[in-house]
Amino acid sequence: METSFRGKRAPMDTLTFDSDDLEVTEDFLSRAYARMRIASGTPGSTRARIRRAGIGSVSVDEIALDFDMAYSVTPLGRVCLCVVHEGTVRDHGFQGVEDSFGPGDVVLFAPPDLPYAGRICGARYNITMLDPALLAQVASGPDESRPVRLTGHRPRSAAAARQLSRTIVHLRDTVLADPETAEQPLVAATAAQHLAASVLAAFPNTAEDEPGADGNDMRPTALRRALAYIDDHADQPVTVADIAGAAHVTVRALQYTFRRHLDTTPLAQLRRVRLAHAHHDLSTADPGDGITVTDVAARWGFHHPGRFASLYRDTYRRAPHETLSGD
Repeated sequence: METSFRGKRAPMDTLTFDSDDLEVTEDFLSRAYARMRIASGTPGSTRARIRRAGIGSVSVDEIALDFDMAYSVTPLGRVCLCVVHEGTVRDHGFQGVEDSFGPGDVVLFAPPDLPYAGRICGARYNITMLDPALLAQVASGPDESRPVRLTGHRPRSAAAARQLSRTIVHLRDTVLADPETAEQPLVAATAAQHLAASVLAAFPNTAEDEPGADGNDMRPTALRRALAYIDDHADQPVTVADIAGAAHVTVRALQYTFRRHLDTTPLAQLRRVRLAHAHHDLSTADPGDGITVTDVAARWGFHHPGRFASLYRDTYRRAPHETLSGD
């Protein structure tokens, strides 16, 4: 069965760069990120290698520099995270902050609206960028249009840093590594929301300071509106704020009520509905048409085939390929 989606396929954003010419590197970095000045601080090799994979509002760049480089960058307009693999980033600073980073560190380079500067010393690292609006989509309610800002440049704990680093690796190696999967509308939206939620969980932020739901329960009619919205929009990119908006309540009230009355979360309910649609597609598909389990999983926003199979088996007590083949 072919399912019709209102979302458009989001084209992959990919680039590669390899040069030992500093002027060429500076020009490339200025076009790929924001206007910047760079200068080599060491004689010898000046080779720079960059590989980007991105989709929609998120991207992950792997960068390797064979030399020490001082940099000065204008505001990026995006949340810019750095994970250091090798080498060091020294004297990194922006308004009110000066710090140095080494292997394993996960940091916010600077708020989207501030310039920053520092030195990269023979480092290999990755840069993950996302649209600041994603943070508000994940954290804000329907009546809260204020942007959400990160209020610290380091994660709140080592465990939070490790979890965010794992999320970035998963995004890079599982979602963005397969263009056919990543370009599925629901996969792109789900991956972006998961990254934004992981960033908010890792860093202190302004959303934590906003008033909560004060333990107020949603009316039954509001809960029914939320459930109906999930059912009607399961084939589209949906955020918690979208569901709360449809129910005319705050995000925190929505989450509180789902947990209290349904023992679940809004996004878990959305995942359950999408899994049911995937089950229907697998049950009614003709294997002779060349449809695969991976195709169906990606169609409904499940970008990790192994996790989809595990969730499917837990729910339907059989493997998805068995449903597809009619065994």
